[in-house]
Amino acid sequence: MTGIGKSEYTIKKCVPSLRIDSIEAPGWEAAVGRLPRVGESVRCVEGEAEVIKVLTRLSDGGRLLELRLPAQPKTPFFAASSNVLVRTETVEG
Repeated sequence: MTGIGKSEYTIKKCVPSLRIDSIEAPGWEAAVGRLPRVGESVRCVEGEAEVIKVLTRLSDGGRLLELRLPAQPKTPFFAASSNVLVRTETVEG
């Protein structure tokens, strides 16, 4: 265990690597080209979410987004705009 602290060793031992495969999501594209607006629906790792706030600029050039899941409206969370998908076409309802 030379060079690795006990807590870091424990985390590496107990938590397997997380790898997410890219999936095709028809009607959605990476938010790299445009910034999502407040109230807009985006897709993230947790599913579809609503943009609550557009916050500070990040080192990758994107923005930090405060998001809310429809099933958990009182528990917001944060994601980089580069890690979400936005709609490519308007959904009429």
